[in-house]
Amino acid sequence: MIPAVLAAVAGLAAVLILVFRQVAATDSHLPVTVEWMESLSVDRYRPMLRLLDQGDLSFLRSQPGFKPAMASRLRRQRCNIFKSYLHNLTADFRRTCSALRMVMLHADNDRPDLATALLRAQAAFAWGMIQVQFHLTLYRLGMASVDVTGLVSLFDVMQLELRSFVPADAASAA
Repeated sequence: MIPAVLAAVAGLAAVLILVFRQVAATDSHLPVTVEWMESLSVDRYRPMLRLLDQGDLSFLRSQPGFKPAMASRLRRQRCNIFKSYLHNLTADFRRTCSALRMVMLHADNDRPDLATALLRAQAAFAWGMIQVQFHLTLYRLGMASVDVTGLVSLFDVMQLELRSFVPADAASAA
């Protein structure tokens, strides 16, 4: 029994490390321009918040000729779309964090508060990704719902923090 528990804990630790490294990885081709920062928007992820809503499945079940395979197919299709959104959200979050690190490196004043907030946000995002992936697997089996609002909120906070470093005259010129 104890070896099985240790193996499970080791597996979970490995997954945590892998996800955190993936979220914290830097993007070597970072397009840090005012235009790029202006294109960052939490609005592009709003459809993701309702994509896996149970209301659509309930409506489908109420229709004449409904078959359980239809619900399975809809869940599978929605999961695939959701994964694409999740991939893009992760990429945007990583790029935003990389840009914030670059801003900190080139800043005249040290910002230990920003460095701490950045590390906390990356850890929270990694943990949130693990939870979302787990719930997404259960959703596909028809056993759970998926809440991604925490991840979208973290991205929103980081992109707003990044925008705070852009001078107002530079943003209006773009």
